[in-house]
Amino acid sequence: MRIAMVAGEASGDILGSSLIRALKQRYPDASFEGIGGPLMCAEGFVSHVPMERLSVMGLIEVLGRIRELLGVRRSLRDRLIADPPEIFVGIDAPDFNLGLEKDLKAAGVPTVHYVSPSVWAWRQSRVEKIGQSVDLMLVLFPFEARFYEEHQVPVAFVGHPLADEIPLDARQAEAREALGVDAQAPVVALLPGSRGAEIKYLGRTFLDTAAWLLSKQPDVQFLLPAANETRRAQIEALLAARPGLPLRVLDGQSRQVMAASDVVLLASGTATLEAMLLKRPMVIAYKVNFITWLLAKLLVKSAFISLPNNLAGRELAPEILQYKATPEALGQAVLERLRNRSLLERLGQDYRDIHASLRRDASERAAEAISRLIQDRSA
Repeated sequence: MRIAMVAGEASGDILGSSLIRALKQRYPDASFEGIGGPLMCAEGFVSHVPMERLSVMGLIEVLGRIRELLGVRRSLRDRLIADPPEIFVGIDAPDFNLGLEKDLKAAGVPTVHYVSPSVWAWRQSRVEKIGQSVDLMLVLFPFEARFYEEHQVPVAFVGHPLADEIPLDARQAEAREALGVDAQAPVVALLPGSRGAEIKYLGRTFLDTAAWLLSKQPDVQFLLPAANETRRAQIEALLAARPGLPLRVLDGQSRQVMAASDVVLLASGTATLEAMLLKRPMVIAYKVNFITWLLAKLLVKSAFISLPNNLAGRELAPEILQYKATPEALGQAVLERLRNRSLLERLGQDYRDIHASLRRDASERAAEAISRLIQDRSA
């Protein structure tokens, strides 16, 4: 049994590693190959190119590397068509994976896409291409399943692995003890992102926000998890121009950092869902290339960009975007949540209800759906 996969960034690597473990329960002798990160490789996955090569943010940034990305996809496609696996699973990375899935499906390889692109929010016309590319769409959220059912694309709602993994009850004291953080200190977590472009656009702004907050509340402390050595070097280069900030840079441990904090300032993305599951008040920011921003404004149909707000159908966390994401604006929003302890209680039930709705043993359900597709095709 050979199972091919492609994950394009850290969040996909997490999902892929958990899925591999669940599939191994059904196929103990299976081999896994394609493109994946360190967590997938730790499960025995063979990555033909480093996952970092696919981690590109923004429309303009993608255009700058389009030849390289197309070359990687073409090489992998040719390899998998020449020696077909039993099934291909594309994990997120829709701009890379959907084209690959379409070619593989046309060549007779069953295809699954795990994690829906945000077709319900923007570029809804993509649903037709998705229907042509995949034999099954695995979605993390119930509103996504309803969208695909309406468009007659085979779909299974599996829930979110993070909701299974993270306890329903917040555990701030345990996280602070594990990180050696003062139990009484006001702590703000800074998560500008795991990709180089995110640090480029948000890193300086987040550090300037920390300096602004320090001027308003001198006892505040900051924690910043670096996704890897390259991101740490980027962050430390920015910190060199801001000596004296009470800020600790940690290697990874983003979940512990968020759990230990009183407020999280973070880039929009999967981390916002994780902060919600950890029951942390948050302020969400995002910046991209100006042309990318203009294109997004034309294409986006959703009222919110973050998962917590979309899942709730209303604003649970402020979204401060692009030119509005100044140190003063971000700092004021963080300070309001830092000083308003009752806000956590008001948010707590909303967060808990959403968390419970997503606890579905996602990796197990995804593996079961993939196994059924394999059996149907081999029958």
